[in-house]
Amino acid sequence: MGPLSARLLMQRGRPRSDRLGKIRRLDLSGLKLLSEHLDPKLLCRLKQLQELDLSNNELDSLPANLGLSHLRVLRCTNNQLTDVTALCQFPQLEELSLEGNPFLTVSDNLKVSFLLPKLRKVNGKDASSTSSQVEILNRELTSRVTAHWEKFMASLSPEEGAKKAQADFVRCAVRDVRYGPESLSEFTQWRVRMISEELVASCGTQVHEADIQERSSKATAAQESMARPVARKRPGDVPLNLSSNKRVCTSTLAQVEGSPVGADGSQPALKLEPLHFLQCHSKNNSPEDLKTQLWACAFEPTWEEGHTGATSQTVATCGGEAVCVIDCQTGIVLHKYKVPREEFFSVAWTALTVVTQAGHKKRWSVLAAAGLRGHVRLLHVRAGFCCGVIRAHKRAIATLCFSPTHETHLFTASYDKRIILWDIGAPNHHYEFQASQLLTLDTTSTPLRLCPVASCPDAYLLAGCEDGCCCWDVRLDQPQKRRVCEVEFVFSEGSEASGQRVDGLAFVNKDVVASKGNGLGTICLWSWSQTWVGRGSQSTVAVVVLAWLQWSPTKLAYLSLSTCPDEDTVLCGDEEGNVWIYDVRHVLTQRHPLPATPQAPTKILKWPQPRALSQTVTKTVVNMVVANPTFTYLTALTDSNIVAIWKRH
Repeated sequence: MGPLSARLLMQRGRPRSDRLGKIRRLDLSGLKLLSEHLDPKLLCRLKQLQELDLSNNELDSLPANLGLSHLRVLRCTNNQLTDVTALCQFPQLEELSLEGNPFLTVSDNLKVSFLLPKLRKVNGKDASSTSSQVEILNRELTSRVTAHWEKFMASLSPEEGAKKAQADFVRCAVRDVRYGPESLSEFTQWRVRMISEELVASCGTQVHEADIQERSSKATAAQESMARPVARKRPGDVPLNLSSNKRVCTSTLAQVEGSPVGADGSQPALKLEPLHFLQCHSKNNSPEDLKTQLWACAFEPTWEEGHTGATSQTVATCGGEAVCVIDCQTGIVLHKYKVPREEFFSVAWTALTVVTQAGHKKRWSVLAAAGLRGHVRLLHVRAGFCCGVIRAHKRAIATLCFSPTHETHLFTASYDKRIILWDIGAPNHHYEFQASQLLTLDTTSTPLRLCPVASCPDAYLLAGCEDGCCCWDVRLDQPQKRRVCEVEFVFSEGSEASGQRVDGLAFVNKDVVASKGNGLGTICLWSWSQTWVGRGSQSTVAVVVLAWLQWSPTKLAYLSLSTCPDEDTVLCGDEEGNVWIYDVRHVLTQRHPLPATPQAPTKILKWPQPRALSQTVTKTVVNMVVANPTFTYLTALTDSNIVAIWKRH
């Protein structure tokens, strides 16, 4: 397609007219248009144009001077747009469609909301929630930049020139002022620059917050859950009442029996402050949804170059029909993905390098989510869309995880008693995945937790199953592509040692494994290397136990544990809403024999009992607890539709 002509515009415009100035609706979709084909001199003659469709073209940008001041509806789906700032030329815009532009991110969504104060719908959805997020971010950024200005000006000497100092301030503010998650850094730095330049222009005498028209906003959390029985719902649960709004409560971390950490001059005692209590998986966005069970969460790793030592504060959660991505600092739900009649059980992160049609390399953070339907959905989180579906199993997927050494290798574990290793590949130019099956591992019962062996992740895979803990050889240089369990691990001697459910499994470090089953009241720490060396040719091997940790004696199943290897910490929730925290450094350095009694937890984080709908939520079941690598944030998921977030001090 070449440059546009007046004749083409009149042919595709409505109402039909021989004068461009009378056209109100124009369809230019599917013409393979490039950005240079949009001639501003021609398009500015469409004085009355209110609706423009540019979908299914090859646009990488919009010209900045199209002159369509009356435009109210714009569709730009399925293009190659990389920037949205040109949209500010459409101040009357009310509806905007940008789906299928894979290089636009969550930051671009926020820019759109900031630039277009009259916007009501984005991609067919109510824009008020995003607008509320922008207002919160803008208010906080304005406050921080203003404080930075005052500190900066106070540090200047009289000899320093005003112009140079002010130019330095903009540069310093963009570098130093931070707020919100890394995934929004493009938006926050963009706004910091604007606010800083405004301060400099006014010499600090006034600061204008963004002129954003207030809209009535719905609750941040808005996804439905399933109302029918599913594979892992527990019968007889009585959900607890809470509202859809986040809650901040004043409960503090409580110590339990055992020597308090820090009393002997070792590590200081943990202090965790409750930040947010969210209902972001609610059915029909209802504050009275008390049934949605939340199953799994995972912090996004920090992939960006030059961020050594950085840590993520973005966590993915799943439960009911929704997957949510939440910023722990602000409590903002950055992204929600919903599949009707699905029940999500597991999420896992990876990062992929994608080559664009122009040959540019992009780094994508990809979230895999799976559950009841047996499908794995690959979500490009920053762009906000699903870029692939793997029909992995005919029955529900209980859990999944990516290989720590191969970014495209994904393990899926199903109720069909199989574990499959997939290579999801890298998306092609159309951003589609072509997954291939590498291995099939047969189990004798449902696999519940997957854990590549930390010291040799390409060689062996551990799985906690309904009837025990098993290990498979997953080396790809072996000819057999379908394999059975190589070794079953048991946790005590005797005939009753095998056949016990293992519903918690994770490596504390390169050698030490933490595992648990329900009804035992303990968590076992055992050595992979010592156990493996002593196995010989046996198919059933007793693990070499390093320590037992005291835990709840509940018989409730599927309360998963997690670890924070950089902090030598084990975490697990219980049936009362508490979080058991174990600093195991001193446990792992003690000499045998083992203590006669299990080691007490370092602390128990008591359920804060937030008030909601005029009553107190006294307890709930915590299905999963995770912390980010530096243990700055801790997230707990419950059986009663609560995502609870704490911050460490």
